[in-house]
Amino acid sequence: MKRSQNRILTTHVGSLVRPAELRLLAAAAEKDSSCREAYGRALAGAITEVVRKQVDAGIDIVNDGEFAKSSWSAYVLQRISGFEIRPDQLRPLLWLGRDLERFKDFIVKELPRAATGAPTEACTGPIAYKDTAPITANLAMLKSALAAAKVEEGFLTAVAPASTAYDGVNEYYPTEKEYVYAIADALRQEYLAIYKSGLVLQVDDAVLANMYDHLVESSPEKYRQWAELRVEALNHALSGIPEERIRYHVCFGSWHVPHLADAPLEAMIDLILKVRAGAYSIEAANPRHEHEWRVWETAKLPDGKILIPGVVTHHTVTVEHPRMVADRIVRYARLVGRENVIAGTDCGFAQAEAIQRVPEAVMWEKFKSLVAGAEMASRELW
Repeated sequence: MKRSQNRILTTHVGSLVRPAELRLLAAAAEKDSSCREAYGRALAGAITEVVRKQVDAGIDIVNDGEFAKSSWSAYVLQRISGFEIRPDQLRPLLWLGRDLERFKDFIVKELPRAATGAPTEACTGPIAYKDTAPITANLAMLKSALAAAKVEEGFLTAVAPASTAYDGVNEYYPTEKEYVYAIADALRQEYLAIYKSGLVLQVDDAVLANMYDHLVESSPEKYRQWAELRVEALNHALSGIPEERIRYHVCFGSWHVPHLADAPLEAMIDLILKVRAGAYSIEAANPRHEHEWRVWETAKLPDGKILIPGVVTHHTVTVEHPRMVADRIVRYARLVGRENVIAGTDCGFAQAEAIQRVPEAVMWEKFKSLVAGAEMASRELW
């Protein structure tokens, strides 16, 4: 994994806004199998193009924009066995915490399914990684795109156990631990495939933070037990993969809501640092969490590890000024060491094919500001 040895490097969280043509073809291929070949060709071309555009924008560590996935998390239910989706059995969106009560009218407007709930993802049989074709094709397309752009290091995202089937129920395994570890064992196959391909593995884990408010309402101990089990299962799934080939991303949800129910970083930083990863990507630029740089005044980044703080955010269409980006970077560099910081984004810009957190043109301007801010910070720090 690259480090900021002579300057501050830049990267992002993963999901980028898909081109409109690709979204249309994806929808067509979902309904009509005869469209899948055309979609596959378009997908390979779009990945090649988005890698080139990241490089042209000055991003150092790039990916495929997550173009090959239907969403950041639900994609994996198409690749593993053991789950059945029940559209008529709806579950409340527990991961919104008490914000759903505080701001119901607003949240329902932003997330219409909050009014009714989400389809239940029921585990009804053994969980196993059954379909390797999508990850194999995804790896091939990204590696080809990286080679065409002459990029040394790229990353590919995969979901964490805690964030898998987060609208789910276990109806098959005798205990919660067996259920969570079965998910981890299945995900391990994807983690290993990414690592063995030579790419950096990024594990995405929004729900580790999102379940905080719902669970601590009962007791803080309930959240700790829930989260610790899932961190242990993730480390089990990552065993044997060198830490320097792993990034772990934690955010507080990409949806544009008030986020009053968000977990405080200080309540979970020890859990995050327990994950066997060489780098930790943490949301840090939006108004609810920007102050949490102060956590690093007392929390110690382990020796040899990298912090990837978000210094531009998906939460607003306002493009951050490079000076502000540089100030954020310098603040973190002075706390954990300049060589231990890579400048990143808060979260993804399109958590699913049809989602667009900011207009595509705004996203690219934010990347330009990220790069300009990193250059400005580098001049101050070196």
